[in-house]
Amino acid sequence: APGMNVANGLSVLRLALAPVLLWLAWRDEPRLFLSGLVAAFLLDLVDGPIARYLRQVSVVGAELDSIADFAIYTVFIIGAWLLWPDTVRQMPVYFTAVAASIVVPVCAGIVKFRRPTSLHTWMVKAAAVSMAPAAIALFAGIALWPFRVATFVCVLAAIEECIIIALLREPRSDVHSIFHLSGKSFRRNGSP
Repeated sequence: APGMNVANGLSVLRLALAPVLLWLAWRDEPRLFLSGLVAAFLLDLVDGPIARYLRQVSVVGAELDSIADFAIYTVFIIGAWLLWPDTVRQMPVYFTAVAASIVVPVCAGIVKFRRPTSLHTWMVKAAAVSMAPAAIALFAGIALWPFRVATFVCVLAAIEECIIIALLREPRSDVHSIFHLSGKSFRRNGSP
């Protein structure tokens, strides 16, 4: 298939994991759900470095990765509600903030560019790295504070993404941070 390579295959695998995770949550399989979620988070950590190492970085790959991210995080929220409703009810502000950090940047991209963006900022990567152990700690009953910290990182990442989207004139992939925008990315109509 055009655009299919090892890195994109990992994103497709994550995308395929989303309905499996949803089914596991529906079937009340918390351990299997968490194991699959951790696998999805780990695949997300390695697909970018693999793409760069194998020189398989592409716009299609970035978009596929973003779709997989959205699917996994959406299933994460739904699964949390199905498997640990008491925990979700105990921390509604945090779960709402995580959900908003997923949905709002996607909506901002669609409103501005008529399609989601695939920015892959460093802050979004930090959010993903912090959320995996935080989810395990939260749902295994170990500690609440890592999830609170990870939620804060998710919100900061979403705010940065929305600011970047507001500043861009056209959609771009792989913008490391707001500080990596070049002047030409967001100047309006030839203004200096």
